[in-house]
Amino acid sequence: MSEPSKAVLITGCSSGIGRATALRLAGAGWKVYATARRPETLSELAEAGCETLALDVTDEQSMAVAVAQIEQGEGAIGVLINNAGYSQSGAIETVPLDAVRRQFETNVFGLVRLTQLVLPKMRAQRWGKIVNVGSMGGKLSFPGGGHYHATKHALEAISDAMRYELAGFGIDVILLEPGLITTEFGETATASMADVEIAGDDPYATFNTTVGAVTKGAYEGPMRLLGGGPDRVAKTIERALKRNHPPARIKITPSAKVTIALRRLMPDRVWDAAMRAQFPQPR
Repeated sequence: MSEPSKAVLITGCSSGIGRATALRLAGAGWKVYATARRPETLSELAEAGCETLALDVTDEQSMAVAVAQIEQGEGAIGVLINNAGYSQSGAIETVPLDAVRRQFETNVFGLVRLTQLVLPKMRAQRWGKIVNVGSMGGKLSFPGGGHYHATKHALEAISDAMRYELAGFGIDVILLEPGLITTEFGETATASMADVEIAGDDPYATFNTTVGAVTKGAYEGPMRLLGGGPDRVAKTIERALKRNHPPARIKITPSAKVTIALRRLMPDRVWDAAMRAQFPQPR
């Protein structure tokens, strides 16, 4: 039997975790296909030895074309790293439904569809690894982040189901649960507030404004000390890919380990009280 393809497909490589992971894996000798919606943002990765492709996880044809191109050259995609995603902030009532749909299309539906496209040939070669970049936000929810947290909670369930369904084909499913990672993610989350209309007589006006400020502060203030840079996630992914039996879940950064543990121990009323210390409760 021929050796399985270990070609790596990574989504969302224009910056942050995707970019760092592509650089690290390419430097370690993996055949990396780095993708993004705008391939012109990937020139540095091409210079580092990555193959670069356009891939938009909200576009069926874009995904199908990219997968077909890689499979034509490699036979199969051996490693899929589902990294593309962003955070939509704002109180549940105030975020327009179109923005909610975009959030789920990028963070959940696109991930699922791309995985479906990759799996037939991955299964056929009886080897593969799927890395889903989740969040500590899949285990807890902060006020003003409900839609984002919902997508990461969904990823917990999807990863659990896939891990069982694919194990018999020699495919491992690894869910990452990073805490605060100092990338452009925080800026994107803050910018997503532009989708939320804040009027002077809006009962959520102060709350939504504070959500934006708290998010920005978490990425720029003292909380950064409990986080880590994107290369920390990249190193974790590289180590997991080398293991014959990788863990099902990997918490990354002290902020993830501490916050998930605290949420597990806190009754809902205590958690809500802690949230009131950071966010004004809409009234």
